[in-house]
Amino acid sequence: MLGSARRCLLPKQRTFLGVGHFRGLWQSQRCSHGASSHEGNHLFNAQAAPTYKDAYERSILDPEQFWAEEAEKISWMKPWSRVLDHTNPPFTKWFVGGETNACYNAVDRHVADGHGQRAALIHDSPVTSTQRSITYAELQQQVSKLAAALSSYGVKKGDNVLIYMPMIPEAVVAMLAVVRLGAVHSLVFGGFAARELSVRIRHAEPKVIISASCGVEPTRLIRYKPLLDQAITMSGIEPKRCIIYQRPGLPEVATMKPDRDVSWDEAMDSDRSHDCVPVEANQAMYILYTSGTTGDPKGIQRPTGGHLVALSWVMKNIYAMKSGEKWWAASDLGWVVGHSFICYGPLLAGLTTVVYEGKPVGTPDAGQFFRVIQDHGVQGFSTAPTALRAIRREDPELELGRKYDTSSLRFVFLAGEHCDYETRYWAENKIKVPVLDHWWQTETGHPITSTCVGLGHSLSPPRDASGVPVPGYNVKVLNADKVEAERGTLGRIVIKLPLPPGTMSTLYRADDRFSSIYFNDYPGFYDSMDAGIMDADGQLYVMSRDDDVINVAGHRLSTSALEEALLEHSCISEAAVVGVPDEMKGELPLGLYVTTKANTKPEEEINKEAVQLVRELVGPVAAFRLICGVEALPKTRSGKIARKSIADLARGKSVVIPPTIEDPSVYVGIKKALQQLGYALNVADPE
Repeated sequence: MLGSARRCLLPKQRTFLGVGHFRGLWQSQRCSHGASSHEGNHLFNAQAAPTYKDAYERSILDPEQFWAEEAEKISWMKPWSRVLDHTNPPFTKWFVGGETNACYNAVDRHVADGHGQRAALIHDSPVTSTQRSITYAELQQQVSKLAAALSSYGVKKGDNVLIYMPMIPEAVVAMLAVVRLGAVHSLVFGGFAARELSVRIRHAEPKVIISASCGVEPTRLIRYKPLLDQAITMSGIEPKRCIIYQRPGLPEVATMKPDRDVSWDEAMDSDRSHDCVPVEANQAMYILYTSGTTGDPKGIQRPTGGHLVALSWVMKNIYAMKSGEKWWAASDLGWVVGHSFICYGPLLAGLTTVVYEGKPVGTPDAGQFFRVIQDHGVQGFSTAPTALRAIRREDPELELGRKYDTSSLRFVFLAGEHCDYETRYWAENKIKVPVLDHWWQTETGHPITSTCVGLGHSLSPPRDASGVPVPGYNVKVLNADKVEAERGTLGRIVIKLPLPPGTMSTLYRADDRFSSIYFNDYPGFYDSMDAGIMDADGQLYVMSRDDDVINVAGHRLSTSALEEALLEHSCISEAAVVGVPDEMKGELPLGLYVTTKANTKPEEEINKEAVQLVRELVGPVAAFRLICGVEALPKTRSGKIARKSIADLARGKSVVIPPTIEDPSVYVGIKKALQQLGYALNVADPE
């Protein structure tokens, strides 16, 4: 049984960074591992494959030579005159003067190399009971036609095009058609309401908007076109054209506005085509607004050349994927994972990428991920820890998942939030492949730390580790005095400049904010705003956002560390810990949890056991006693728990429900639970 195996194995895993040993680390107390200040010398233990060590050192000590070699592996229309221009930090430029095109590298060159009949995209939609495959040659034809249509509507190099679509192949076609013209796309998550969409339209001022008639959720249709019409009116920005894809086989029919709206079929009904337009390497490829953008938009601007080089490197050296293999990133195109690892990364590598329109559970059951892996022979897979937790809660013994043959799968990569060990351990034992955590951000566009499978790393990294610094990232952990922390102590994670190719170049129309948000507090470094620990071997343990570190009577505790202790309880499937004010100790941790589906134990008993568990595994210093069960936690559609909204509510602050929340109704139960614990007593309901 899983439980008995866990009790047997966990003590062996805790030799350094298991839950018990995290006491000193979570509390930011000094541990026995000494610090190392050598540049380019992060990982030199038994796990350090020589290929990684060489690649990392060269990327830090001679970044120009390292990235010039990697840049030769993509196609350029014009060579660069300078590899790196860091004369105006933080506005770093890579491959200055070089010209390339993202669509050519992702599509056309594979057709030119004789791979036109290879599947480029597989659309798997359990919510519509359909599957569809598109070859590289078919993709090239569709993208070229749409690019020609966009050009006829006046779109040219440097113009903005907004895309508001569900998880369908046409969304990928739209992205590629925009960059084929050298234009800039801004893809907005399809679940956003009119107000959030209008903010992005107003800020981006798109010449054309591409959308669809509807999206499909497990229990309802989302009518996109009325939302789009309302958003355009609210924004005050009238695009020249709106191209609307009418989804076949669905009852929702979009109402078209004369002289502005054209159907997808009409736009594609032509023999016209359009060649790839060369763009300078540092021209924007896309703008991606961070989730929850409201009155003051924060649009991440991604440079073209560096992004192509970085993603090409990542697919080979981190994920060890080879041309022609099958890859699936279970995310949404509206998030950075979708941009980097549903669309551009796998296509640059000549892979077949799966576009999945469904959920880990409920469409119709918890076996769907495994069905997709079987049906399409998926070899590399990436998802969020929340997805695995949801599957574990619904199907703890993987009875549904075991129906499918997943022998093609080599590994599972996790990203988006800290992965607790219990979830990773469960997944590895049930799926029978390595489950590897890695860490990156919307701002970086590709992993900052990881197990680099393609560079020979061990597929059994230390417990709770997020990997080692990826070549190009000179990662440091700084203490409160802004100097490098002792190894094994909690601090702020920063990255020494210059950042590698492919990271954001600025915030759209906000250069000053770009500098002030990310670089002013730690001169010479990029501020990740995350807290973590680096051990003596260079493994990074990303604990939480730095504002999720709470101060209990002078002891700094990571809330994610406390959550992991709670998840050791056999009846708890999900947990969130936030800090709440306390007159004596400054702050106290407050925990909310969701039980497993099979649980029959009374809440009072679970509460007592969980408090004792935290006391044993973290220590009395945590002063943990505020705990309550809830039906569900507020999570974004990308799977992240919205801890800040819980903390704000507990502190009596008015909470506007973030637009990315999957189920806003859960806040009713959250507020009730907080009130049982003596918090959120005089605050309005979140809305």
